[in-house]
Amino acid sequence: MLGILASLFFAVTFVLNRAMDLSGGSWIWSAVLRYVFMVPPLLILVLARRNLKPLLIDMRQRPMIWLVWSTVGFGIFYAPLCFAADYGPSWLVASMWQITIVAGSLLAPFFHTAIQTESGLKIVRSSIPVKGLAVSLIILLGIALIQLQQAQVLTAKEITFGILPVLMAAFAYPLGNRKMMAACGERFDTYQRVLGMTLASLPFWLILSLIGVAKVGLPSGNQMLQSVIVALSSGVIATILFFSATDMTKGNVRKLAAVEATQSGEVIFALLGELLILHGPYPTLWSIPGMLLVVLGMILHSFLGRGKKG
Repeated sequence: MLGILASLFFAVTFVLNRAMDLSGGSWIWSAVLRYVFMVPPLLILVLARRNLKPLLIDMRQRPMIWLVWSTVGFGIFYAPLCFAADYGPSWLVASMWQITIVAGSLLAPFFHTAIQTESGLKIVRSSIPVKGLAVSLIILLGIALIQLQQAQVLTAKEITFGILPVLMAAFAYPLGNRKMMAACGERFDTYQRVLGMTLASLPFWLILSLIGVAKVGLPSGNQMLQSVIVALSSGVIATILFFSATDMTKGNVRKLAAVEATQSGEVIFALLGELLILHGPYPTLWSIPGMLLVVLGMILHSFLGRGKKG
């Protein structure tokens, strides 16, 4: 439920990024401003919980871990998504983003899990959750059906620049998230981890903002306002909800895949947002069975996540 709720707030990103592009805003500032505006509310939350000092101490002791994986999980994830919004509608970007469901499962062998044996704890390499991967493919089939007719009118440029950057982002987000989740362990809660990753990704955003100033100048007031909404909705609320859900899996590959699969809800929410806010085209007849497959896939993932094997 936390994952599905997170997907609702994440969907705001796709709709508003497209809206900012249509109104003439630069994708660079759409990306940079989200993370800049995330810092104050997250800082207030962590300060209110009196958890800031241990976080800063750990970041100072392990700067490269925080810097590298935060840049991957936040920077290399979000900048390509904003770039893609310049070349494709929100439904296209949201749909292609669901590759992250499969990407998360394929990344499993890059991580290790502690298993209790008779001789004590044993560290083993995680394996790809085959059943979960099969269910994820059901979700992707549903997404393909949703976009079947609309995709036929896309140009080669829209396909190239609207899809390839999203593929990069789809692998970067679960990789950065999982690496930092493993690095933090039980030492930090979700609020601390999100704030730490946001702060550690700021050098990346600083470099990108300098490029933005040189290429397009400063952002408009309207883009700044929309970026505040994206920062609060997707950057703070959705990220905390999603990271809370992933933290609850305790590194269990099957349960982690189930949580990541809930992000397929973004397609439905983004499609509704496109209709209500941007007055986009209505869904086709193929979209109905597609949405049903997405919902079915999330339900099946939930049952698989409960099982002991899979």
